[in-house]
Amino acid sequence: MTDSRVDPGTPDGRSALRYLWWLITSQLRRIALGALLGSAWMVCLTLPPYLLSRAVDDGLEPGRWSALTGWVAALLGVGVLNAWLAIMRHRTMTRVRLDAVFRSVRVVVRQATRLGGALPHQLTAGEVVTIGFRDVAVIANTLTVTGPGVGAVLAYGVVAALLLTVSPLLAVVVLLGVPLLVVVVGPLLGRLQGAEAAYREQEGGLASRFGDIVGGLRVLNGIGGKDVYAERYRSGSRALRAQGYRVGTVTSWIQALGVGLPTLFLGAVTWLAARMAAQGEISVGELVAVYGYAAVLVVPVSFFIEAGHDISRGLVAARRVIRFLALESDSADGEAARDGPGPPSTLHDPESGVEVEPGRLTALAGARPSESAAVVDRLGRFTGSAATWGGIRLDEIVPAQVRRRILVADNEADLFAGPLRDVLNGAWDRDEEAIGRGVEAALAQDVVRGLPAGLDSPVEAQGRNLSGGQRQRVRLARALLADPEVLLAVEPTSAVDAHTEAAVAARLRATRSGRTTVVTSTSPLVLDQADTVYYLVDGSVAAVGSHRELLDTQPGYRLLVSRGVDGEDSDRPDEGTVPPHPEAVR
Repeated sequence: MTDSRVDPGTPDGRSALRYLWWLITSQLRRIALGALLGSAWMVCLTLPPYLLSRAVDDGLEPGRWSALTGWVAALLGVGVLNAWLAIMRHRTMTRVRLDAVFRSVRVVVRQATRLGGALPHQLTAGEVVTIGFRDVAVIANTLTVTGPGVGAVLAYGVVAALLLTVSPLLAVVVLLGVPLLVVVVGPLLGRLQGAEAAYREQEGGLASRFGDIVGGLRVLNGIGGKDVYAERYRSGSRALRAQGYRVGTVTSWIQALGVGLPTLFLGAVTWLAARMAAQGEISVGELVAVYGYAAVLVVPVSFFIEAGHDISRGLVAARRVIRFLALESDSADGEAARDGPGPPSTLHDPESGVEVEPGRLTALAGARPSESAAVVDRLGRFTGSAATWGGIRLDEIVPAQVRRRILVADNEADLFAGPLRDVLNGAWDRDEEAIGRGVEAALAQDVVRGLPAGLDSPVEAQGRNLSGGQRQRVRLARALLADPEVLLAVEPTSAVDAHTEAAVAARLRATRSGRTTVVTSTSPLVLDQADTVYYLVDGSVAAVGSHRELLDTQPGYRLLVSRGVDGEDSDRPDEGTVPPHPEAVR
């Protein structure tokens, strides 16, 4: 049995049923204990009716008080034993469910970490949250069948055997009754799987839409699109509600049958036993025992129906989990097995014609920021392409090497909640001096000074307690602290004023001196610091040279960097920009 808190193990993702079986075999001893306790508890539930019948027939009816006292004492002892078994069963099955939850959460988080930047291209944040919380909880609840489920089968068999000693007819009724209940409920479980699967898919999509609306609320307000998106959300919410009603309809029938059918079953068995007692075929004590056996059967029969419901929902949730675990990086093209080139090496993107020389500061400038960002995605192996590094295709290099040596820093990179020191450190543990240098290079000293506890001040998720410019400089400081062999920065100064932008550009060049660095920008203050500037038109290289050479030879480039581009040619608004520094444009 592996410890889910340390190593969740390797899940079996071939099917939903195999995934559930993997969760079972990962904690086999605990589940075996739960099954033993659950079986003992269920079987012990069948003993009180037998003891009660003996107390009536051997003690109460003939007036033998000593025998009555003995059977009552035995009944009390069984009650105490059953209470203890119930407590231990519940405690063990709670541990089973928690182990399944933590194990599934860890494999989901591990997969999300492995996918990295490729995850947002394949699955939305809302769907990941739904899988990591709702689906995982449903799967864990399904494992309840491994404890009382086994006990329910045993209890059913024990009651049938005990009834056989009383009346073969009653035993036949019991043995045929439960399969009949399964026949009635079975089709509903199939319908529930389909309705539940559709509901989960719609729920994940609606959660994603809600996250998009919240994340882009300011932009939506600015362009007047808030009402349109709100109406789309309301429409999706109504569709989800309608699907929820369908799930609720099937679920209510299953739950109603789970309560009603066992009661009808109890009534039928009791009526038949009462007739037999009235005709003298069974004794009064046996009548009491039959009633008790039938009442006890309500527990396992109800559990059969409940277990079918849980397994049906669990299979739906498990299918979503294994689909998530089966996702591969967008750039994965077979199993990468080659090592990366030795430094220094040239990065080349054949699609655009960009060639990044090692040890230099290269800038990409284009009218559409998304085209420059697409080049960065290809050079960082976040999208599939024929890009090469040192003559080796990036998609043939071991992904871990690419991630360790090439860092893509964009303005949408996540800022996790925690102390500012941890946010800046990321996966590394830098000392105070190194953090100070990174903060200074990104011109983020005012961010540190403006927080009440400096580097120890808490930062909210996604930096919600910071301004846009502060978040951008914190992201840049984090990227500089990582000190990668190759840094690809997307619009690193787009949210700061001209004075700050000029200082950040100069410090970025000084800090990354001798290291391969690529920035995307149309700011002349940044471009003037670059060794090489690639002017992109429609995603391809139109010209290459220094900033000043391109100003002299390329009218389109001169128009671009002087903020003269037609706003319709840009993917995003140029709000908040300032006029270019005259020295940089000249």
